[in-house]
Amino acid sequence: MRILAIDTSSNVATAAVLEEGKLTGEYILNHKKTHSQKIMPMIDELLKSCELDVCDIDIFAAANGPGSFTGLRIGVATVKGLAHTAKKPIVGVSTLEAMAYNVLYSPYLLSPIMDARCGQVYNGLYRWNDADFREIKPPRALSIEECVGELLKQNSKVVFMGDGVPVHKDFISKAMGEQAFFAPAPFAYQRAGSVAQLAYEKALRGEVCNYLEFMPFYLRKSQAEREYEKREKTR
Repeated sequence: MRILAIDTSSNVATAAVLEEGKLTGEYILNHKKTHSQKIMPMIDELLKSCELDVCDIDIFAAANGPGSFTGLRIGVATVKGLAHTAKKPIVGVSTLEAMAYNVLYSPYLLSPIMDARCGQVYNGLYRWNDADFREIKPPRALSIEECVGELLKQNSKVVFMGDGVPVHKDFISKAMGEQAFFAPAPFAYQRAGSVAQLAYEKALRGEVCNYLEFMPFYLRKSQAEREYEKREKTR
């Protein structure tokens, strides 16, 4: 099984090819959010480097949320177009789950946090039980205070990763002290290789869809929608 996976849910743009358990290639760019300009050239270069064509791919995969509204739309639209062209299925993978998967076999609780603005984060909780990777808390949007307060009750050391870390690291460190750890740079942000591996496991379980069914997963409404509703209520 040959999988092409992408993640454009944050400032990071990343693409990877996984073939029969081998990570054939992976590109990661964490420099400005220009996904509409960069993701297709990145995919094209990746496929050329792996001596592949789009029609050689068996499964297309993307991190479908939560994350940046614009980034998710770009990623989902890209994968839908490729899957439609190649007439192949799609697998959607949680952005948060894929980030937590970067930290393999950790004995600690894994807590990816993505900056959702206004003091909030997108967060899920995950844990390894030997080689079994489990979701402890599904993706949700909550304040960083609520997130940290909940983690303190877990009575466990926690590894944080994601673009919410630079924003809230001081608060987390002060509140949690020696209970808090932060993933090193190569594992702290989105990686399409992790998306591809999780997609592979989901595909084996038959968790695939066609390009018409594949949609982004938003945890909350966009800022424009919230502001519009606020204006409507004040009329």
